[in-house]
Amino acid sequence: MKNVEKYTRQFFEAPASEMKWAKKPYIDKAPVWCSVDLRDGNQALIIPMSLGEKLEFFTKLVEIGFKEIEIGFPAASETEYDFCRTLIEQNMIPDDVTIQVLTQSREHIIKKTFEALKGCKNAVVHLYNSTSLAQREQVFRKSKKEIIDIAVSGAKLCKEYREKYEGNFRFEYSPESFTGTEPKFALEICNAVLDVWQPAPEDKVIINLPVTVQLSMPHVYANQVEYMCDNLKYRENVIVSLHPHNDRGCAVADTEMGLLAGADRVEGTLFGNGERTGNVDIITLAMNMYSQGVDPKLDFSDIPSITELYTRITRMEVHDRSPYTGKLVFAAFSGSHQDAIAKGMKWREEGNTKHWTVPYLPIDPEDVGREYSADVIRINSQSGKGGIGYILETRFGFNLPKRMRETVGYTVKSISDHKHKELLPDEVYQIFKNHFVDIAEPLNVTETHYVQCNGIEATVSLIYNGRVASATNNGNGRLDAVSNAIRSYTGINYSINTYTEHALEVGSASKAVSYVEITVPDGKSFWGTGIDTDIVVSSVKALVCAVNNMLKR
Repeated sequence: MKNVEKYTRQFFEAPASEMKWAKKPYIDKAPVWCSVDLRDGNQALIIPMSLGEKLEFFTKLVEIGFKEIEIGFPAASETEYDFCRTLIEQNMIPDDVTIQVLTQSREHIIKKTFEALKGCKNAVVHLYNSTSLAQREQVFRKSKKEIIDIAVSGAKLCKEYREKYEGNFRFEYSPESFTGTEPKFALEICNAVLDVWQPAPEDKVIINLPVTVQLSMPHVYANQVEYMCDNLKYRENVIVSLHPHNDRGCAVADTEMGLLAGADRVEGTLFGNGERTGNVDIITLAMNMYSQGVDPKLDFSDIPSITELYTRITRMEVHDRSPYTGKLVFAAFSGSHQDAIAKGMKWREEGNTKHWTVPYLPIDPEDVGREYSADVIRINSQSGKGGIGYILETRFGFNLPKRMRETVGYTVKSISDHKHKELLPDEVYQIFKNHFVDIAEPLNVTETHYVQCNGIEATVSLIYNGRVASATNNGNGRLDAVSNAIRSYTGINYSINTYTEHALEVGSASKAVSYVEITVPDGKSFWGTGIDTDIVVSSVKALVCAVNNMLKR
């Protein structure tokens, strides 16, 4: 890459710490979740949400279980202001849900923000100003003291205006561009704000540490968070919050390590929508906890409906490989993966475990509203006999013998390869039916009669190459007698190698399915399947089908 010399590290490492967070193997409880879909997410859309769309999205967030929802920047535009007022005036905010509004540290903006909150029962007023070295030098051209003065002035104004309005209003402060701020200065400005607000057990304050731009590896951010958690004043009454963006593709790692480092709260969006590469994806974070047996306190049991609403309202797409939510994240095309999944599912059915340990599936797809047959085993030219057999068994009830699965698998894969496309379950079934079920040409047996004579004697009415005929022969059972009659009339040389059967349906009127494998002198084998309410008839149909597959060779 050219021009590499123009780039340098813009982050500041925290003072030496014990890195206590690195010794924790997992997150053991859910953080306080705050959705910023309606503010941070909305301002990143090509077409921002309308009022109606915001109201619908807000209702879905409440349904999912968010107790804190940032709804926007009421002083920034008429739409934002009207949205806040609509929620309040139409009594759409449940008593256990707190809305959050953003404001800059400027009096006329703070004033309008509190006006927008009039009549609100519970709200967080989120104050911010940028603190990074780059912003101080290039944008504001102010000293550290001047930047602190901006924050402190805003904190005092928030406190003054809170006294003028009824409601449970709490405060949040963000040193914007925290990741580009010297940790000691970030601590100094946050403590200055806390000194103004004087947090108490009944009036806790949120200190938000945003990854406004991702500048470092996740462990560096975790050390910064740990440093703040260890040194903030009034720590027992401070809720430390995280707000990671995803410029380096590490937002989830930043957040998880930040929680290990002592943070209590997370601000993010569904599916990670946000400016540039996005915000942290709350669904991924929550489902990561869920997959470790930790209740995330959010309900993502119907991912398809959440995805539908999200894509419709935001006009954004969810990538097919997006963790937990993409169309293909549970899909297995590889033959070895399909076989392992099918065997893992079988093992669960046998009652060997209460915990989910199926190979290649970190969670049960049904727990997020997905279906095994449609979402897990996907069939193309890379698929194996296990996956194809799994589809035929779980979707259509055919429990193919092991060797037959291989034959059917090669047939299905060959057709997928020729068409250069994925095959849906119904297409797999149709291929199976066309090639292996009740094939009655050029040979067909139309009627059979049995008598007890030298074992079993079978008289068979048949059609062979268009000619109607009858043949009689003996055998050690009905199927053997029919097979001998067919061979004596046609002169075809084969032997029955495998015969299995099972009920295809449940109930007194259920159909039976039979599978027959025949082999010829050169060692090749051919399979046939027969279906009928009479098990004997189904076995004869399977034999005839196998013979016809041999004749068509």
